Amino acid sequence: MDLKNHTVNFRICDIFYPDCQQILFQLHGNDVLQGQVVDLSESGVVDGSFVEVHVEGLAEHLIVPLERILGVSE
Repeated sequence: MDLKNHTVNFRICDIFYPDCQQILFQLHGNDVLQGQVVDLSESGVVDGSFVEVHVEGLAEHLIVPLERILGVSE
């Protein structure tokens, strides 16, 4: 079957080149995620603090610099 000019579907994790992380940043780098803070780093300096965030649907918690948090709600 000649696939030229046909639409195909594939998983991001199956991309060989470029790095799938680069593709995600290009497609969704400015998307805003929402999650619940699980823990805070114990850095004495606010600029060096991080939060551990649980985002529904992701297996691992995300680590985000506190200064990069865009908003807080209850």
